[in-house]
Formats: sequence, C-alpha cells, structure tokens
Amino acid sequence: MILLETENRIIEDTLNYKFETAVAGGKQDSIEITIADFDGVVYHFSNVNGDKSKVQLSIGLKFYKDLQQHGADELLKREYSDYYQPTPEDGFNVTLLYDLTNPPQDYKPVAKKAALLKRNCFASVFEKYFEAQAKGESGKSAVIHYRDDETMYVEAKKDRVTVIFSTVFKDESDVTFGKVFMQEFKEGRRRSQTAPQVLYNHKDPPLELAGLDAAVGENIGYVTFVLFPRHTGPTVRDNTIDLIHTFRNYLHYHIKCSKAYMHQRMRAKTSDFLKVLNRARPEDKNKEKKTISGKSFQAR
Repeated sequence: MILLETENRIIEDTLNYKFETAVAGGKQDSIEITIADFDGVVYHFSNVNGDKSKVQLSIGLKFYKDLQQHGADELLKREYSDYYQPTPEDGFNVTLLYDLTNPPQDYKPVAKKAALLKRNCFASVFEKYFEAQAKGESGKSAVIHYRDDETMYVEAKKDRVTVIFSTVFKDESDVTFGKVFMQEFKEGRRRSQTAPQVLYNHKDPPLELAGLDAAVGENIGYVTFVLFPRHTGPTVRDNTIDLIHTFRNYLHYHIKCSKAYMHQRMRAKTSDFLKVLNRARPEDKNKEKKTISGKSFQAR
C-alpha cells in the first residue's frame, strides 16, 4: 500500500525555487497560486502589495476554529516563529511571510516545514492529548469537524489515547471495501504486537461517542485507533501524527485504487472471453471457399 505524502509537494518545490533564485541573486517573478488539498483545505501563494521580494503563504481550513480550542495558534507560533504573521490574509486562517531579500542559507528545511503547514495545524490537538495521557490526565473529548459530514474525536485516558474517525461511504460498494481494509489492519496487528489496536464499527458509533450526537446510517463507518504510550511518547509522536492525520484520505484513496484495479481486470477478462467466443463461432456451411489454386467450392 502507498502512504500519502505528509507535506504538500507544490508548496515545497515552489518555495525551494524562490529561495534558490534569491540566493543566486536572480530576478524574482510575481506569484499568484491557489492550491486545493484534502479535507477542503486551500493554500494561497501571493506577493504582499505587489512586492515580488515578499512571498506569503496562507492556509484556509473550515475547521480551524475547532483546532484553535486545542492550541493551534500557539503551536504554529512555536514552529514558524518569525515567519508567522499575527494577522492572517483575508479569507484565510494562517499566514506565513518569507522575505526573499534575506533568504536563509539552509533554505530546504524552511521550505519543508512550510509544506507541513496543514499537518502542523492538525498536530495541536494530538500533542495536547498525548501530553495529557503522559501526565495521567483525562478529560473532555476533542471534536474536530474536519469535513462537512465527517468528524474526528480524540480522547485521553491514563493509559491510552483514543482517536476515532467517522467517515461517509458514497457508494454501497465502498462499505464492503472499507470492511476488507479494516480486516487487513486487524491482521497487521497480529503480525506486529507494537502496532496500535484498530477497531471498526459500521452504522452505529462506538460506545466512546455516547452522548456526542454521532451520525448513524448504513453508509457511516467509524474507525478507532487505540494509541498506547509506545505510540505517543516524545520520541515517536511526530511519526504517529504524520500517519494518523492522513488516515481518512489514505483509506478512501486505496478504496478508489482497488475499484479501479478490479474494473481494469474485469475489462481485460471480458476482452479475453470475447476472443474465445469469436474463435468458437461455427462457420457458415454455405459460405464460398477457395482452394490454394484459386478454385471456388462450397462445403457440403
């Protein structure tokens, strides 16, 4: 299976090009780019007041207010320091500003971190609950409406952190594919005892969501990750955040790939069957035939 990239490749490549040009003393071009990402997230690259030496990167998330309740602003200030702007661009939630007249000498890590802007927005809620679990604290669950009809729940216990994704399957066949994928995750834990426990509920939400007005329906699925200290410790939590915040997109991406692969195999097999049928078609006895010398005859 393919893991989706945590960073946004367009942002990283664009900033690297801008920094490389600045370090080399080249002429800067104006920039105006809008980038769509998973979960309805939108990025905007632009110049400040037409100044080509000032590049700002903004991100818009419909669910950013949910993340703010769990320290998103503080985490972004910590991660991006001087690049973080206290007042974001109109219509966006967070803005980073880069001065190309004074580019960093080692600019690739800066571009890499900018490409992780969405990931770092998500990281605030995970870090908060990982820290709560490490201190043996428990409290109210975090509810993040990361899509219009889908929600993520995070809860800390003294010995674990539970992360639950609700997801909507648009097609009936997607429900079956989803069950197959969840079964594979369970099998994976049998092969590796260090993997987190993964549970799957179809139609009805798990008991942990009692009283939270969780959605119910034939096309609703709930995926639960039970993360223990070996997954949330200071040395491994970054990798856990990288993987878990992309899970919903990872699941639906592979469902689409599986359906495309099956359709491809079905078309290929249908083509093979048609060739067999064409070869098996009986010949017309009244059809005129010719010998090698050119004489015509009819089969009797």
